Formats: sequence, structure tokens, C-alpha cells
Amino acid sequence: MAVAIKLPRMSDTMEEGTIVSWFVKVGDQVKSSEMIADVETDKATMELENFEKGEVLHLNVEEGETIPVETVIAIIGKKGEDFQHLLEEAPAAPAVEENAEEVSAPAVEETPASTPVAATSASTSNNSSNGRVFASPLAKKMAEEQGIDLGSVNGTGDNGRIVKKDIENYVPSAAPSAGTVGVESYEDVPVTQMRKTIAKRLAESKFTAPHFYLTKEIRMDAVMAARKRMNEYSETKISVNDLVVKAVAVALKKHPNVNSAWLGDKIRRNHHVHIGVAVAVEDGLLVPVVRFADNKTLSQIGTEVRDLAGKAKNKELQPKDWEGNTFTISNLGMFGIDEFTAIVNPPDACILAVGSSKETIIVENGEMRPGHVMKVTLSCDHRVVDGVTGAKFLQTFQELMEEPVRLLV
Repeated sequence: MAVAIKLPRMSDTMEEGTIVSWFVKVGDQVKSSEMIADVETDKATMELENFEKGEVLHLNVEEGETIPVETVIAIIGKKGEDFQHLLEEAPAAPAVEENAEEVSAPAVEETPASTPVAATSASTSNNSSNGRVFASPLAKKMAEEQGIDLGSVNGTGDNGRIVKKDIENYVPSAAPSAGTVGVESYEDVPVTQMRKTIAKRLAESKFTAPHFYLTKEIRMDAVMAARKRMNEYSETKISVNDLVVKAVAVALKKHPNVNSAWLGDKIRRNHHVHIGVAVAVEDGLLVPVVRFADNKTLSQIGTEVRDLAGKAKNKELQPKDWEGNTFTISNLGMFGIDEFTAIVNPPDACILAVGSSKETIIVENGEMRPGHVMKVTLSCDHRVVDGVTGAKFLQTFQELMEEPVRLLV
């Protein structure tokens, strides 16, 4: 009996996905546990596992198309078996170009169930419809490598789609005349699944959670001295960020109200400490999680953070790597940022924004001396954390950072 394969929800925040590439074609025999496609989610590009046995009767989504979760993407069954009823029972996949922004796009007429869904448009000089350019993934890659604007390429593929040979045969138009002073130009960059999710989640957080902010200066001389000594003995280089993660984790155990989450009709007080560490990647921001950070040594934290950051940048993170954080740290100190405020990462109640450590003049006991300070800002969801609660947490964090030996006991 033929079975409809639907796009599953591959992360807790996934609403849609893009079929990057198919590993199978119509007529192929597949078995259970075989990987059949690469899917770009809002967090990473992941392989899609098949759990059915039989022949690929139909592929309902083309490479490069973005479709909602639970859309039928393929039909698997016995050779010659009728499967049209499976397509008629489910909504057809919308003709959305890769990473196209669906919020402002016009409604797409449903494609007949007997026809594979594909982006269609008249073959024009820029091969586009409503500003979208239709091209195969290989053609897009070649165009990007050669600096070719796809909007100026004539597509010779089905329905005007730009294919490999169109890029190979492309001849640029004549250059502007010598009298031209300048040319107005712009580029519309498609919104990736990751950027869509970042926009949605942070907008919801910013405009539904009442934020307030607390800023403190941390004296860093003791931390820098301690870190230098630690690195003389540690096989793994310990960074300032590793010390921040450890100090936050210890402070959270002393202030469990900060280690909480807003769940609508209840507040969850977490007894475990899972620290999300924001990592910048090409398409946006990912937050891999250091689990039970309060129980780990500085060396263990450093190794884990670097491993997770590498996976994030290579799009190798799995759901277990980014789910379950109880508190988040965003550190822009390495980019020379003195201080900033961050938006709470739901469902967390707080996020700590960490600036750079810089040399300045410190007044101590009525005397001035040179020293290093670092500014941190705690963003709090006022539905969960009050001002005094946040201030006490920051005070404990400050004491731990300014006397780092306390992190070892």
C-alpha cells in the first residue's frame, strides 16, 4: 500500500523546511532507515530518514523549494500502484522558491494533485515572478562563484528555470558608457529558515515579555591573573568566556529564581543548570547548550563550548545540542563591544550580555590606579524576575568573577 512521506518537525521551533537535495529519484527502491534527502531547517541542514520500504513513486517537492511542516514530499509504495488519492487528501506543496519570504508573498494557486509541484513562471529575461529567481541549486552555486547576477540570465530549463548550461553560456551585457557617473543597484537577499525563526522568536520575546536591564562593572584583574596561572597547567586553553559560563552557573544555583522560565500559566523553577551560549554563524545566531555547567570544570566547559561552536558553524548541531537551556549568555567582547543589551531567549527568564574587558582608571580607597573592567548587562523578563532578584544575582556573579578562586571550591 502506498504511503505519503511528510516533512517532519525536525526541531522544536521548525515551521517549514527547504529540500536542499534529494538522495533518491522516482523508480528507486528504498528501505527503512535509509536517508532520502537533505533538509534545511531553522537551525541546521539535516538528513531526512525514511521509515518505509518500497519504490519511490513520486517526489512532490523539487530541490530548493520551501514547504511547511507536514507537507507531503514523496510517495513510496509498490511499482504501478495508484497514489493520486494520497495527494488529493493532503494540501499541495506551495510553489515557494528557496528561502523565499512567505509572509508578504501572494497566495499561490493549488497545483493539481497529479502534477509534481514546481515553481512556474513565464520565460523572461530575468526568469522571475514577483521578484523571485528560479534556478537549480548547481546553477545558483556557479553564479555565486562567478559573480553573475541571476536576474540577468535567461533560463532555458522547464518553465524558464536557470540551469547549469545557462550559466556556462552567459555573456554579460555591454558596460555602461564612459559618461555614466554611477548606477543605482541593490540586491534582494532571500530570508533563510534560520533568520525567519530568529525574527519570529525574538520579536515575540521583545514585544510580549516586559524587559528590564541591569548593568554592572566587573573588575577583571584577578580573573586575568587567575586565567594566566590556570593555562600554565590546563591542557585545554581556558578563555574569559569559560570563566563567565562557570561563574553564571554557580550564581544560578544560589539564585534559582533567575534560573526559571515563563510557561504562560506557570513559572518553572529549574533545579538543573543548562547554559545556552550564543554563537554567531553565517545565517544568524545559534545557541548550543552546555548541560549541567555548574558540575563541570573550566577545562570541560572550554572544550565543550569550542566543540559546539564548531558544530554550529558547520551546521552539524543536532536537536539535543540546542534544546533545554535554562539561561543564556551572549558575549560580544571579542568584537570590541564595550556593552550592549540582549533580548531574552524564550522560554528563559534572563540573558546576560557580556562586553569586552578594557583597561581603564580604577579608584580604590581614594587612590587611582590602572586596571581592567568588563561591563555586563542582565536582561530580565519582569513576569518572572524582579529587580532585586536580578540585582542579587549580578552581585553574586561579580563576587565570583572578582575572586575566581571561589569557582574552584
